[in-house]
Amino acid sequence: MRIARDTTHPTSRTERVRRYAVSAIAVAAAAAAGSRAVEPNTEWYRSLRLPAWQPPPWAFGAVWTPLYASLAFAGGHASGRIQGRDRQRFLASLGTNLALNAGWNWLFFRLRNPWAALVGTVLLDVSNVQLIRRTTRSDRTAARALWPYAAWCLFATGLNASIAHRNPSRA
Repeated sequence: MRIARDTTHPTSRTERVRRYAVSAIAVAAAAAAGSRAVEPNTEWYRSLRLPAWQPPPWAFGAVWTPLYASLAFAGGHASGRIQGRDRQRFLASLGTNLALNAGWNWLFFRLRNPWAALVGTVLLDVSNVQLIRRTTRSDRTAARALWPYAAWCLFATGLNASIAHRNPSRA
């Protein structure tokens, strides 16, 4: 299979690999930071009243893995297309988004507070909109790669809200 080169933004192969590697490492670090809050609290989670439309436990890993991959791709792709101050703003937006993503796990699982986590996931949704808008200006391919991630986060917000409402004394 032959991959077409992008001649509109010439960069060395080393630079492209570096951009994607840095993006992948940042996303993996956020995923690892978030997962540290989950493992010791899975029993607490199972004790909650969950909605009937709650996905099975295996679905979260099956969904988050490709979503994190698409987020890493978008970060690496866009960081090579966006220049100057816009690039700095994009990287700050991406970093904020990753922090909010990891932070949700700490609010929900470590603090065991679905209501605080609901605030966190709404902030993540706002961050997703801002990140997609910023990315679309310079790199529509990367922006399109962010849509499934944003859609799943909206689903997660609905799930979080349902859990918070079903478990009012858990805050």
